[in-house]
Amino acid sequence: MSEHLTALDATFLELEQVDASAHMHIGGVMLFDPQPDGGAPLLERIRGQFAERLPELPRWSQRLSAPHTGGLSWPSWEDDPEFDIARHVRAAQLPAPGGEAALLAWAGDYYSQRLDRTRPLWEVVVLELADGRWAMVTKTHHCMVDGVGSVGLAQRMLDAEPSAPPPDRGAEGAEVEGDPEQENERTQPRNGAAGLARDIGGAWLGLVGTGARATRDALRIGADTAAHPGHARDALTQARATVELLVRDELVPAPHTSLNRPIGTARRLAVIEVPLDSLKQVKRGLGGTINDVVLAITTSGLRRLLLERGEEVPEQGMRAMVPMNVRTAGDRIAAGNVITSLFVHLPVAEPDPIRCYARQTEEAEELKAGTQALGSSSLIKLTSLAPPVLHSLLARSLYATRLFNVTITNVPGPQQPLYGFGSRLRKAWPLVPLAAEHALGLAVFSYDGKAFFCLNADRDSVPDLGIVTAGMEEALQELVELAAEREGSSASRS
Repeated sequence: MSEHLTALDATFLELEQVDASAHMHIGGVMLFDPQPDGGAPLLERIRGQFAERLPELPRWSQRLSAPHTGGLSWPSWEDDPEFDIARHVRAAQLPAPGGEAALLAWAGDYYSQRLDRTRPLWEVVVLELADGRWAMVTKTHHCMVDGVGSVGLAQRMLDAEPSAPPPDRGAEGAEVEGDPEQENERTQPRNGAAGLARDIGGAWLGLVGTGARATRDALRIGADTAAHPGHARDALTQARATVELLVRDELVPAPHTSLNRPIGTARRLAVIEVPLDSLKQVKRGLGGTINDVVLAITTSGLRRLLLERGEEVPEQGMRAMVPMNVRTAGDRIAAGNVITSLFVHLPVAEPDPIRCYARQTEEAEELKAGTQALGSSSLIKLTSLAPPVLHSLLARSLYATRLFNVTITNVPGPQQPLYGFGSRLRKAWPLVPLAAEHALGLAVFSYDGKAFFCLNADRDSVPDLGIVTAGMEEALQELVELAAEREGSSASRS
């Protein structure tokens, strides 16, 4: 039985349709140890394992019923009668000298190309490095899955032991534990009464439609409120949260910067790799969360870029869209998008990394105490009520430069080693997509005691991406040193 896209899933197709510069795929570069006899596994062996495990992931052998959105209904997922694993798992060759720099440059070119919408919307490319290591580079359209879901799916294709047989992947799955210190700090929006935002939105749309429909919806909500007074409180909370979000982040727009001009279709990547313990040390010594550390050092990198470009640093700060996972534990491998967003101010006008970090943690505490996440969820639900022919106009507003300057996403991964065909996975560079007029995005992925920061940038307008990474590395070093001093002072006093 076919399943229609949700409005949120379809948003990522619409963003591509309205602007050729937007590439709405996510993915990652996974770098493995050499096989026992060197190099990568045989391509047919890799294809065979993917084909063996794909029945657990039916979406991966399905295509869209129509390559474009619009009309009165969303496209649906339907089995691809011509599905061929060879079209989706292939090999490529790195240019000389075939090291990590060449792999990073190749990945930038690879992610500059969109997926073919007439086929299932995913690909895997296998490459060998000159030193015998090998990589799997994945590309999956965002309409199929979000970042957290893609991590769960990647774990389905990997193993927890180098010579383990395919794990029992039943309803419960064979999950690898993530870092509880990161999982516990992820702020979840409050749920409220199920469907109330949809009910409110339905009544609101009815008011601009026929009078009978408006009356019907209003009576339905009125009857529900009379029968369940608690629902009224939840409805008011959601409505207030939505209004607060619109006033705070739409009526007061994000500042315009050189990162928010029309961009091209080509991409370049840069990667920073740090011990996860360094981020945790800052958290322990200075307070806050790992997310706060990520945001603060990114702020320092962006500040350095603006100054080097001779731009006036906005006093109100830049604004980041920070996607939030709202999946339950059992939904970690489900297809589709189960996310909302926070809009976080980045104090780029603050020159001191320590004061910058303090302001970042204060902002985070305010957001946790507030209702922005609930307002964002409600806004997404309201836009989903529009028919497909109108939805793209609303979807574009959710990713407009008025709302945010950059996207920053932090996805905790497993803290135990994973293996592909017996080779240990050593590095994982994540990818966040760029919407139109957003020249830079950051994805952070923690795995096996390390944190990988991968910046995705427009190749033409961000030739100076190294300035950002240098500023981030320097800021982290300063924070780590201060945290160590404070931890040492606390230990001596005790």
